[in-house]
Amino acid sequence: MTEDELRTLLDRLRAEPDETEWLEFKANRYEPQELGEYLSALANAASLRGKPRAYLVFGVEDKTHTICGTSFKPWAAKGPGNQSLLIWLATHLQPNVGFEVHLLVVDGNHVVMFEVSPATDQPVRFKQTAYIRVGSSKTVLANHPEKERALWARRIDWSAQVCDRATVDDLDPAAIRAAREQYAIKNPRRAEEARAWIDPTFLNKAKLTIRGAITNAAILLLGREESAALLSPAVAKISWILRDEKGAEVDYQHFGPPLLLNVNGVLSRVRNLTIRALPSGTLFPTEMAQYDDWVIREALHNCIAHQDYNLGGRINVVETPDHLTLTNLGSFLPGSVETVVEQDAPPELYRNPFLAEAMVNLNMIDTQGGGIKRMFAKQRARFFPLPDFDLSDPGRVMVTIAGRILDERYTQLLMEKTDLDLRSVMLLDKVQKRVRISREEHRRLKAKGLVEGRYPTLFISGRVAAAVGEKARHIRDQGLDQQYYLDLICKLIREHGPVDRREIDELLAGKLPEVLTGTQRRHKVHNLLSRLSRQGLIVNDGSRRYPRWQVADAKGTRNK
Repeated sequence: MTEDELRTLLDRLRAEPDETEWLEFKANRYEPQELGEYLSALANAASLRGKPRAYLVFGVEDKTHTICGTSFKPWAAKGPGNQSLLIWLATHLQPNVGFEVHLLVVDGNHVVMFEVSPATDQPVRFKQTAYIRVGSSKTVLANHPEKERALWARRIDWSAQVCDRATVDDLDPAAIRAAREQYAIKNPRRAEEARAWIDPTFLNKAKLTIRGAITNAAILLLGREESAALLSPAVAKISWILRDEKGAEVDYQHFGPPLLLNVNGVLSRVRNLTIRALPSGTLFPTEMAQYDDWVIREALHNCIAHQDYNLGGRINVVETPDHLTLTNLGSFLPGSVETVVEQDAPPELYRNPFLAEAMVNLNMIDTQGGGIKRMFAKQRARFFPLPDFDLSDPGRVMVTIAGRILDERYTQLLMEKTDLDLRSVMLLDKVQKRVRISREEHRRLKAKGLVEGRYPTLFISGRVAAAVGEKARHIRDQGLDQQYYLDLICKLIREHGPVDRREIDELLAGKLPEVLTGTQRRHKVHNLLSRLSRQGLIVNDGSRRYPRWQVADAKGTRNK
C-alpha cells in the first residue's frame, strides 16, 4: 500500500463517527497480551459485520480521533521470552487469518496501523481464547453465544473433509461390522435393505464417506488404530486418567480410533464400584453402581461430537474416588446448559455437523436435544447430585458426574417437596454446592424467594431449607446478628487486650457463616474492626502492618 493510499485510509478511519466493532484507536500504550486479544476480537467482529478488514490504529486519540503520534515500534518490539512481538502474535493466533502492519508519518507524528483480515470459517482465538468487540468494548466471545454461533456457521466442517491419503483399507473391519449393527438398531425400517449393501454403499448411506471418499469422521469412528496419523495435526485420542484422593495420578490409558469400539474400552477402565444406598421411602439399603453406564456414555459421546479437533488436543476422562470429570476442547455453543434443558430442542448448530449426523446414524447420540436433560433425570432418579457443567473456561467444556450420594439427598427432596421447575432445581443445586451462578440466574432465584445473601455469596432461603430439612444449615449460612460479632470482639479486647488479628480470627472462626470463603471471612472481620474503630470503641495500639487492638475509653484515649 502506497503512502497516499495509507493516508487516505487513515483519513477515512478517522472520519468514522465513533469507534466501531471493527475499528480501535490507541494513543500509545500497548501490552503484548492485550494486543493479541484485540487482533482476535477485531478479526471476529469484521467477519460478523461483513467487513473486508478490521483496524487497530496506534497514534490516534480514541475519543477525538486527533493524531497524537506513537513511540510504539512493533517491528522492534519483543513479546514474552524475548521473542519478536509480531512472530509471537502470529504464533498464538489460531487460525491465523493474517494481519499487516503499516507505518505512516503525519506532520512528524508516527502512526502504526494493524490491518486484520476477518475470521472466515471459525472464530479466531488468541492463546486458545476467542474475543469479540461489542460496541467499543473487548470481551470474551463465549460470553456472547449468539455471536459465536454465527461465526461457527461460516466454518468449513473439519469432520466432513476428505482424508486424501486414506482408503477403505484404513478402516477397521470389526468397527464396520459394529457400525452396521448399530445402524440397523437406529434404522429398523431399513435393516433388511442394509444387509444387502456392500461396505462402500453402507458407508455412504451412513454418512461416513462422501461418494466413496474417506472422511475425517470415518477415520475417527471406524479407522484402524494406526490410521490416527492420517488426521494430523488433529488428535484423535481419549485419555483415561485415574487419580487418588490426593489428586496424584496412579494409572492411565490412551484410546484412539476406532472410537465407535474404543468408547467401550474407556468405560471398562472406569472403576464403577458397587455402593449401598438408602432410597427415599424405604427402610432397606439398595446396592447400585457408582455411575449409570448410559450417563457416562452420553457424556463421552458428546465430547467426541463437539470436540474442536482443530485445536490439536485430546478428550480427557479423569476418575477420582468419588467423581468422573470429562473434558473436551471447544466452547459450549448453546451458551448455557440451563438453556438446553429448558428449551429441550435440537441444537441450532453443531461444531462438527457431518460427524454428528454419522453418530446419530450409528446410534451414538440423539439430535433431538434430550441427551443432557436425560442425564439430569437419571442422576436425580438415583438420588445422586446433578451433573456439573463447568463452562468457566471459554475454550473447554468440563462435565463432572458424581459417584456418591449426597447425605441430604438434596435434589431429590427438592423435587419431592416443592413444585420447582427443573431449571430452578439445577440452579439451587449449584448454590448448595457453592458453585457461583450468574447475576441473571441470581435475579431469577431471588425473585422467587429461593436464595438469600449478597451476590455472589448466596445460600438457600428459609422456605427451601425447611422443605429439604436443612433449617440448621440455613441459620449457619445466614450468620448471626452483626451486633453479636461486635460484642464478642469487644469482650475479647476488653478482657485480654491488646490482641492481634490472629487472635480475633480464632475467636470468630467457628461463628461466621459457613457460606463465606476464606477471603470473604477476612474481609468480614476487617469490616467489623473498622466499624468498632470508627465508633471510637477500640484503637490500634500497634502499627498499620501489625495492628494490636486495645479498648478506648469514652474520651477516645487508650485504656491503660
